[in-house]
Amino acid sequence: MKKTMQFLLLSMGCLLFVYTRLYAQQTSDSAYKRPLKAVIADVEKKFGVQIRYNEKLVANKYVAYADWRYRPTLEATLENILSPLDLKVKKDKGLYKLSEYEYYRWAVSDGWAELDRIAAQYNNQQEWEQRKAQLKPCLLEALQLAHLPAAPASSPIITAERKYDGYTVRNIAIEILPGVYINGSLYKPAKYKGKIPVILNPDGHWQQQRYRPDCQYRCAVLARMGAMAFSYDLFAWGESQLQFEEADHRKSLSMTIQALGSVRILDYLLSLKDADTSRVGITGGSGAGSHTVLMSAVDDRIKVSAPVVAISSYFYGGCPCESGMPVHACGNRTDNVEIAAMAAPHPQLLVSDGGDWTDKTPEHDFPYLQKIYTYYGKTDYVSNVHLPTEGHDFGINKRTAVYDFMAKYLGLNRAAADESKITIEQPVAMYVFGEKGERLPATAIHGFTQLEKVWSQAITTAQ
Repeated sequence: MKKTMQFLLLSMGCLLFVYTRLYAQQTSDSAYKRPLKAVIADVEKKFGVQIRYNEKLVANKYVAYADWRYRPTLEATLENILSPLDLKVKKDKGLYKLSEYEYYRWAVSDGWAELDRIAAQYNNQQEWEQRKAQLKPCLLEALQLAHLPAAPASSPIITAERKYDGYTVRNIAIEILPGVYINGSLYKPAKYKGKIPVILNPDGHWQQQRYRPDCQYRCAVLARMGAMAFSYDLFAWGESQLQFEEADHRKSLSMTIQALGSVRILDYLLSLKDADTSRVGITGGSGAGSHTVLMSAVDDRIKVSAPVVAISSYFYGGCPCESGMPVHACGNRTDNVEIAAMAAPHPQLLVSDGGDWTDKTPEHDFPYLQKIYTYYGKTDYVSNVHLPTEGHDFGINKRTAVYDFMAKYLGLNRAAADESKITIEQPVAMYVFGEKGERLPATAIHGFTQLEKVWSQAITTAQ
């Protein structure tokens, strides 16, 4: 009996071994599928490299026909292996880092070729105006703002005025949809007569949101120079996070809510008796630079724009708040540089640097914009301040360029642009709803699911 059992166990082991060999073997029946993690390890060994990655990026991912994807070079091999999985690698100091495919980042040559293709569709003012007339309604439709939802009847929530050297500040919250607020701080000159320019200052993706010193310097100085400057949070950013999670900022609808927010802010500011509706500007950096260009294209009330470290023909914006809605599909595809051209012939300044995707601005993108402005005989109305040794920020040299530009085209007092006179406030001083959000209205909604319901109802009613 014992020998019989040993024989049976041995036979079963042999059968299991044969079964495992047969079914573990890679064949076309299984599409020669291998785990991505194992393929990466093999690539590292074959080419003598290191590839770093987050385990979440490779979990439960497989490469079909893996061995057929190898090529003589590492770059071609990785391209073949990773592209079907929407993954890519970046080389950094001899090491390779695995990351998600970046739909918004093109090779420079590809971006330039695309802008050339776009530009070939028009050669004079009439043809360009026809193109612009095609793009604008499509942009609004892509944003779901072709029919603006009704504005809530509530009045803005305004805090007490704070007085400083040559300027004042109040915090303001505006209800842009039922229960949805956009918050900011309004800087105004301490003394002025008559109507003054209005300058929107949306905040970009840097840390500390609009509470950062560079935001405060910029808006306070613009106020000292004679304008009312409104610094405000983008969606699910800054004080908006009392209502929404930071992750909600990376939802496509954020692009729409931000655009609606800027429209509502402008509605309010231009309703003020001291606002000069003929002198309206906007400036923002990084993601807010993309927003600056978009708003200048779709809102005719904006007459002067200054996108900072943002616009490039080979970079479409790395956040869904910049490219989440299908605006770039308009007109058989467009890009951010063509959208920037839609501001023509209004004055426009592009500030670029050598440390990000604006590094090539003077070489290709800016000449394109000059050509568009030439159609109107206003070539000098578009300018580029390029800072090749600087990086991706809104530092003093970028702010100085904006001060010069706004002074020239909005009739401001450039001599009053003294940042040493500015008081940098603590973030809590800039809150509308209190240090812990205790003054947030009881009717305020909470969470993205509620926002989707409010938005759906709003646009259904608007249509």
